[in-house]
Amino acid sequence: MDKTVIRTAVLSDTERLLEIYAYYVENTTITFKYDVPSVMEFQNRMEKILQKYPYIVAQQNNRIVGYAYAGSFVGRKAYDWSAELTVYVDKNYHRCGIGRELYKVLEDILKKMGITNLYACISVSDSDDEYLTSNSIDFHNHLGFKKVGEFHECGYKFNRWYNMAWAEKIIGEHCDNKKDIVYFNKLDYNF
Repeated sequence: MDKTVIRTAVLSDTERLLEIYAYYVENTTITFKYDVPSVMEFQNRMEKILQKYPYIVAQQNNRIVGYAYAGSFVGRKAYDWSAELTVYVDKNYHRCGIGRELYKVLEDILKKMGITNLYACISVSDSDDEYLTSNSIDFHNHLGFKKVGEFHECGYKFNRWYNMAWAEKIIGEHCDNKKDIVYFNKLDYNF
């Protein structure tokens, strides 16, 4: 297996990241997005995330094969110690450990930032179909996330209704007088 290199995403990665993401938009209900975003929209989102949170890519043989990032959970100050995680892996690299490697690095960075709670929003269904399998929820369970809630038939795509589950993983200590988190762009992190 080729060595995987993890690094911070840069704006010049956008087209490749968008190529990976487009597959999920057009062929799955992993994302409930209907349309592939423009390059500019995708870059703007990357820039906004990188102001506070990590946005990382996995490369093999100098080709990006997956990416992951953390983002604001709810967006209010009281939730600063919580982050929502997202990961996408090139469809040709499923079950190669790329997602696990990305999440491992992401979790390490978030711990160093002072984040205590990780969350994942996962589309789920009562049974597998051509647009969604249980792979995503299984992946998160395998990495120590626990399902904490499920909304029923809240996402409609490809003329079908899908559920959305929230999964949680606690990675830090909950204590009084919690220090402010360190933004990723201020963190001295070596990959």
